[in-house]
Amino acid sequence: MSSSPPGLLVLLQILLSLLLVWEGVRGESSYIIDTLGLTILPETKVQSGTKVTIRCQVRVSLSNISQLEHLFKILRDDVEIHTANTTEDSVDYEINPARVGDSGNYQCQVLVKDKRKASNIKTLDIRGLQTPILHLNNSTPYESEEFKVTCSAPEEKGGFIFNFYQKFKDGQPMRIKQLRSKNNFLETTMTLRHRGDCFLSCDYEISVVTGSKYSNISDWIPVKVKELSIIPHMTITPNDIYEPDIVEVICKVQSSLENIEIFLIKDRTVLKRATGKHLIYRFTSKATDSGELVCKVEWRNVQRENYTTLTVKEVFSKPRFTLEPVDLFEGETFNLSCSVEFFIPGMIDPRTFKYVLYKDGIELTKAATYQTTARYEHNGNYTCKVGGTRNASTINKESQTISVKAKVPVSDPVLSVAGGKMFLGKRFQLICHSHTGTIPIKYTLYGPNRLILNREVSRSEEQAIFDVPPISKTSDLETFLCHAKNNPRFPAKIALGQQLLKSTIIIEPVSKPELTILPSYDVTEGQSINLVCSVQTGSPPFNFTWYHLESPGAIFSLASNKLKVSHSIQNANAKHVGRYYCTSTNPANEIKTSELVTIGVKLAGWKKVLIIISCLLLLLTLALVIVLRTRLLRFKRKSKGSLSV
Repeated sequence: MSSSPPGLLVLLQILLSLLLVWEGVRGESSYIIDTLGLTILPETKVQSGTKVTIRCQVRVSLSNISQLEHLFKILRDDVEIHTANTTEDSVDYEINPARVGDSGNYQCQVLVKDKRKASNIKTLDIRGLQTPILHLNNSTPYESEEFKVTCSAPEEKGGFIFNFYQKFKDGQPMRIKQLRSKNNFLETTMTLRHRGDCFLSCDYEISVVTGSKYSNISDWIPVKVKELSIIPHMTITPNDIYEPDIVEVICKVQSSLENIEIFLIKDRTVLKRATGKHLIYRFTSKATDSGELVCKVEWRNVQRENYTTLTVKEVFSKPRFTLEPVDLFEGETFNLSCSVEFFIPGMIDPRTFKYVLYKDGIELTKAATYQTTARYEHNGNYTCKVGGTRNASTINKESQTISVKAKVPVSDPVLSVAGGKMFLGKRFQLICHSHTGTIPIKYTLYGPNRLILNREVSRSEEQAIFDVPPISKTSDLETFLCHAKNNPRFPAKIALGQQLLKSTIIIEPVSKPELTILPSYDVTEGQSINLVCSVQTGSPPFNFTWYHLESPGAIFSLASNKLKVSHSIQNANAKHVGRYYCTSTNPANEIKTSELVTIGVKLAGWKKVLIIISCLLLLLTLALVIVLRTRLLRFKRKSKGSLSV
């Protein structure tokens, strides 16, 4: 089988690869948005009513794409007003006819597949507003009568502010109303209070990007405001009124109008209402009926009113109801008394007065007075009623309410130390508290050295806390007294200081310790030394610590309930020589230090003998050396003499 030369195969592979690359390059599609233009035709400044065209045009460079879809968006003042999806390279948006409300900043945006572009912003300024039209549904209203007015500009659009004006003959226009509207018309109600002839007109303004645009004023419409005579007339009979006379009030109005309403009002309460030209109201009078009566007439939205003062005289006064004592405590006797302080002789006989006392609305007694002992069950609201007769009519009057709530006497106070623990010689706090008793409660603390402290408690959960100077002896606690008082008519309750001894942990600071040495301050080497640390007073437990100035730190510590403890040093030697002291402390956390004590250690007896013997031997040795040397010198001299002969 024949085979192709190797070089030919390589060449074919290269050509095939180049062909594939060329085909890939030739089939790739691409595009780019070059420009996007915005055109306003015929121009950016035009008169109202002109046909305006907003044109967006895009230019796209592309390859291997037959058609592209363009999504156009036209915006005015950043608000989308038109969209179009087309293969064309431009789109038109017509405004016909253009109005001032179409003024604004216009922009075009285009989306081509996943690419977008925005044009520059152009401002369209449309000038000239339609003159508004004013319409009234009633050109001859009564004074203060509501009528409807409508101001409109049918050809305009946008956001409107409508202004309404009034002027009198030969006068200047005065704006009487201003309202906003999203529509090109506004209907509102209006009332005119000046009787006679006047004129009404309106105008409007539209706010656009280029500024506010103002219209011309509408035609002036003549209005004739008619007088409305519906002022009421009010009469009250009889002229001189005493309780319980029958009183008649008449309200009437003279008018040819229909659908009139009349109201009789006192203290904002409608006593009676009537439809027509008059109102009659009858009632049996009481002193509390005195006051101002208002007769009010209403026709449609118009009101007129008249005022008259009604005075009803009392034939006897409202009863006076009293409580004694006012500041009442449980266990005390209290009196309730009801009396009439004023009456008109000849109009009522005081002998006909009938008294009734009530507690919480329930009859208590048919008498003018009531006496009992204050207890919890007697607390409540008490009232008094007095009845009298005039002209066969009964008059009943009720007093003000007296609320009886007896205070609780203060209980025996309890005296205690804050925290239940105190330290002699240090400031501490005493608490005085009564478990029951109506506040405020005044507490007074008496103590040694003429101590007097006062506290007033005004909250039930509060205690009287006294900051007390230091005391030096436990027995001083017994001298404290606490007085608690909330009733000026009763003596104070007392707490004695003796109870403090039972309820308080008393911590007495430790006294200055004394360090003694046993058996003596001069010790023979090898003996034992007892360092005794003792205190005279203080509350246990105690902490004792021994120190040797010639040694670092403490040499020993000991906790004990005893006033005297010791530390033993065995086999005393030279290193134990020096100055010693001890310290003591207890729960009062005050460290007290003893005076310094010096200890000397003497040599043992056998060491002394050994030293003496050593010294004697040394002396004998020296003497022997001296003798031998002396003899040796003599011997040398003799030897020299013999040789010379």
